[in-house]
Amino acid sequence: MNPRLLAEAERRVRAALATAPGAATLHDDLGSILSRQGRHVEAIPAFERALQLDPQLPHTRKRLADALAASGRAQDADQLYAQYLAQDPDRQAIVAGAEHLHAGRRKEAIAAFEGVVRRNPDHIDALRMLAITLAGEPSTADDAEALLKKVTALAPDYTAAWINLGALYVDQRKWVKGVESFRTATRLEPANPTAWLGLANALAQATYPEESVAAYRRAVELNPGNANAQISLAHELKSIGEQDAAIEAYRAAIRLRPDFGEAYWSLANLKTFRFSPDDIAAMRAQVERETLTPSTAAHFCFALGKAYEDNADYDSAWEWYHSGNQRQRPLVSHDPLIMEKRHAAIMATFDADFMRERAGQGFEAPDPIFIVGLHRSGSTLIEQILASHSQVEGTAELPNLGKISVTVGRYRPDNVVFPEAVRDLRPRDWRAYGQQYIEDTRRHRHTNRPYFTDKMPSNFPLIGFLHLILPNARIINARRHPLDSLLGNYKQLYGGGPDYSYDMEELSDYYRQYHRLMQHWEQALPGKVLTVHYEDTVLDLESQVRRILGHCGLPFEESCLHYYRNTRAVKTASSEQVRRPIYTGALGTWRRYEKHLGLWKTELADIIDALPERVKNAGLNPA
Repeated sequence: MNPRLLAEAERRVRAALATAPGAATLHDDLGSILSRQGRHVEAIPAFERALQLDPQLPHTRKRLADALAASGRAQDADQLYAQYLAQDPDRQAIVAGAEHLHAGRRKEAIAAFEGVVRRNPDHIDALRMLAITLAGEPSTADDAEALLKKVTALAPDYTAAWINLGALYVDQRKWVKGVESFRTATRLEPANPTAWLGLANALAQATYPEESVAAYRRAVELNPGNANAQISLAHELKSIGEQDAAIEAYRAAIRLRPDFGEAYWSLANLKTFRFSPDDIAAMRAQVERETLTPSTAAHFCFALGKAYEDNADYDSAWEWYHSGNQRQRPLVSHDPLIMEKRHAAIMATFDADFMRERAGQGFEAPDPIFIVGLHRSGSTLIEQILASHSQVEGTAELPNLGKISVTVGRYRPDNVVFPEAVRDLRPRDWRAYGQQYIEDTRRHRHTNRPYFTDKMPSNFPLIGFLHLILPNARIINARRHPLDSLLGNYKQLYGGGPDYSYDMEELSDYYRQYHRLMQHWEQALPGKVLTVHYEDTVLDLESQVRRILGHCGLPFEESCLHYYRNTRAVKTASSEQVRRPIYTGALGTWRRYEKHLGLWKTELADIIDALPERVKNAGLNPA
């Protein structure tokens, strides 16, 4: 219910009380309306009067206890909660189940809640708690959804159930449904910060950044002490280009939690931000604490690496980056042997003959423009150039292609999966997978432009698959000097994704795998992939823009040269850099750290030697 409707409801209830002051339910209604507005202190006497008039009101004690707790009177609230439970044996069983759940005894919790439901199939609290318990396992998530839908049907004004349903949808990546559930919760309780925070998270995942920012701001307004809400707000502000406001929100998170390493790293990850000497001292003091988790310490290390790099102290910067990588590597999962085996299977399956035999069987849609490559190699710049064209919509790093590929052969009784399973696909299967991709990505498109970008760098092993399911899609390979690509990754702490990037040997091995695959696609699909060197784009922007647009079948537009004026949301680490005109300062960054890069120079010597001279020499004589 929105504030205007709540105010009108309050007026009507007060008018009714003026003529019937002895009506207990009206006092209970007034307390509920005041609580929904966040006016808990005013709600307390209304609930107390309701109980004086009718001590048997079924839920008033709980509502009074909630208001007392929200007003800081925890001890009084506990007494009321105990009285509330004593009114109904089922409530005691629910509390017991909640204690089991909190202690990690999932089976016992389920048994307690199911016992109540067997006695009372419409007991909304038991149904909700059972749903929360079942939601903890992917195999029972659908059951949890069904239970929460039943609860919201039985009690449409049960805010907590709508919040639980919204959270479940977000966990299932059903972003739009999550938004709808959280919106309902905010209408029911406009002063509920949890509902607004859930709505903001769902909107962010559904790629509605401006609306997400508004919801985060409301959540922060209602609960300014929530550091996690502050940093989430900052992330979305960053994505829409409001850097000053993002910095302010990151700073607010740090003030609330001085050991919030993620907030410091997020400031560093703006790339254009500079730490003060006081910031550096504060971060170093935090790293020296023995109580920091490895993850938190890693965030501080990467942030300090950026701070010393900005001060041109590259040896100190390397030490901090290296320390951060050593702390982060044990926290991620990457097996180079499994990766190499998978890549070998892909190349063995998608050879030139295989591609020719199945040509033209996919879905004809020309909409997607795929941008692949290694992270930190200029893919965001290419995306921003394309998204500045009147016929192209920029989306994000979309996971859809990878998700579709792993479904191939998933239910085969012989356990043959992707990539080998594609050998048995029929012509209609290739077409169906292409159509599925177009349909699945539709929710990421918010304009009627005919083309859209899919900038998922790690799609490069899937080029053969995507060509066969979408033969008219365009593909661009974003490439950069190997040492700059690897260094860019080694200096980057990812929120999730490239787990190969926290070990120097694994990084060079990954680059070699990437290079090998791209050579394979060049042989199997000659002319299909356009390789764009970051160095060429920086040194001769217009020529590369014309190459990119020509490969995509698009006419040249001057706006693509002024990509930095594009106000679209950008969520990658390069979001602030692509809002600046072209600059040469990032060319040959590896030279500043050259004495630390011996392993990479040796391992990739043949690949480096084969680079065009302009790429090898980029940054050699910085302006």
